[in-house]
Amino acid sequence: MSTPGPVPPPCYLYSGPFWLIASLDDIGLGFLTVYATLLPSPDISACQQTENSLTCSPNLVQVILFFFSLYLVAFAQGGHKPCVQAFGADQFDGQHPEESKAKSSFFNWWYFGISLAGLLTVNIMSYVQDYLSWSLGFGILCIAMVFALAIFLLGTRTYRFSNRGDEENPFVRIGRVFITAIRNWHVNSSEIADYVEETHGLLSHHNSTQLRFLNRALIVPNSLKEDGRACSINEVEEAKAVLRLVPIWVTCLGYAIVFSQSSTFFIKQGVTMDRSIAGGFKIPAASLQSLIGLGIMISLLIYDCILIPTARKFTGNPSGITMLQRIGFGMLLSIISMVVAALVEGKRLKTAQEYGLVDMPKATIPLSIWWLVPQYILFGVADTFTMVGLQEFFYDQVPSGLRSIGLSLYLSIFGIGYFLSSFLISAIEKLTSGYGKQSWFDNNLNKAHLEYFYWLLVVLSVVGLAAFLFSARTYIYNKGNTTLV
Repeated sequence: MSTPGPVPPPCYLYSGPFWLIASLDDIGLGFLTVYATLLPSPDISACQQTENSLTCSPNLVQVILFFFSLYLVAFAQGGHKPCVQAFGADQFDGQHPEESKAKSSFFNWWYFGISLAGLLTVNIMSYVQDYLSWSLGFGILCIAMVFALAIFLLGTRTYRFSNRGDEENPFVRIGRVFITAIRNWHVNSSEIADYVEETHGLLSHHNSTQLRFLNRALIVPNSLKEDGRACSINEVEEAKAVLRLVPIWVTCLGYAIVFSQSSTFFIKQGVTMDRSIAGGFKIPAASLQSLIGLGIMISLLIYDCILIPTARKFTGNPSGITMLQRIGFGMLLSIISMVVAALVEGKRLKTAQEYGLVDMPKATIPLSIWWLVPQYILFGVADTFTMVGLQEFFYDQVPSGLRSIGLSLYLSIFGIGYFLSSFLISAIEKLTSGYGKQSWFDNNLNKAHLEYFYWLLVVLSVVGLAAFLFSARTYIYNKGNTTLV
């Protein structure tokens, strides 16, 4: 996304690489379709007959094509996801009152569309791939991506681009601030204070006192004045704005750890419960994940159409509430969802004990799977606040030339969160198993103690929320703007 020297024109940053990267997504899905359709079946001699099925090992060509396709899709998504969202938000002028309101709503409706697509994919594409054909499933997705890319390219001449002229690469500007501040570490603090006081008209009191070590980049020591260069106030403030994001990023990792549970242990709980509905049909435990998408869409409609307009009347904020307030409220809801999950798991274990099913891991516990609905719905509502709030925050609070990088930072919260969740589970597994102890994550879920794990996540989330609130209280919003043409 960046090259040494001046920042390339925005049309290069977005319209060029975006369609190239998105086309890689199409190619990856196309390869998956080919993998599922055209390649010959594995050598029957490599297959093993089990009691109920024939298990075959794929040949080397199939393995290479399969993983190449998956990594190509992952690479493409990592490239275009942050760029296309930043580009969409750039279509609104943050300095125009009406467009500022529309920009806030853009993130809501963006996530609404993502959730709707996810809901349709979980409920339709899983059926197509399970009961009709994997090749048909991949083919439909490939065609959908080609269609979406074509629609994007049709609007090329109507898009608005950020007008930055010959502005220097933001990585270079920010890096120079840190390097200059480090080189000036020995400068007398009183000399820096005198300079800051002289320029007080350009620096707010809060900005001048926060992260004061970066103010060293504002001056050049006498010994370096011939070949040295001081950074401007705007450059220093830009570096401070990036550095102020770090505490928010770190304190949101707890939310990401909780977020990862909906696709893992929640499903394992559901598998053991009574999943029967009308007519004796059993719903798949994984299908309850669609309730998260449903909760997101319903709460987004209420939030954007009712809560925001009402809040605007009281706060005067175009977004109704601040971005950090929105994120914090979502984190609170995620804590409540984990409390509910822990209580439901406790009831599930108690029911298993009452019916003597503790030593029967494959037996269905006479407790309806609908007991899991509240925690899924709460997850969806929490996402409405925290996920969308994080998207808007990391887009809005980074320098204008780094907005796609800002959204990459937002995505990295959840990538690191999943990693931390796996690490936490592995550590707990080692601590709670062995020497005759019963693991919290025993294969027999009726003997396990998922409720302990959920309560631990509640504690970690409360600590994370407290740290987030402390960071949010001292956070100074970046009021930078971008001119649109």
